[in-house]
Amino acid sequence: MVGLREIQQRLRQFEEARGWNRFPASQVFTHLIEELGEISRYITVEEGYKAIGLGHEAPDRSGLAREFAQVFSLFVQLANHFGIDLEASVLREIELMEKRFPAREWREYMSGEEG
Repeated sequence: MVGLREIQQRLRQFEEARGWNRFPASQVFTHLIEELGEISRYITVEEGYKAIGLGHEAPDRSGLAREFAQVFSLFVQLANHFGIDLEASVLREIELMEKRFPAREWREYMSGEEG
C-alpha cells in the first residue's frame, strides 16, 4: 500500500520535472478553487439545488473521481510549496481532533439523543 508521504513525494517529483513547482501559490490556489467548483456542480445537482431539465444539465458523473484527484493533486502541490509534510500533519491533527471531539458525545448528538 502506498502512503500519503510517498504520494506527496511522487507528486513533488512530477511537479519539479515539469517546472510546475515554480508556479506561485496564489495561482495553484486559484486552480484548486476552480477544480473544487467542478465538484460543487455534482453536489448541487445531486442535492437538487440545480434541477436537471430546468435550466441545468447533468454533469457527467464518470468524471467525478478525476475531479477529486485533481483537487487532491493541487492541494498537495500547495503543501509542497510550503514544505508541509501532509502525512505527519494529518496524523497529528487526527490525534488533536480525537481529544477535542469525543466520539460517544458526537454520536449521541448526531443521532438526536441529546436534549
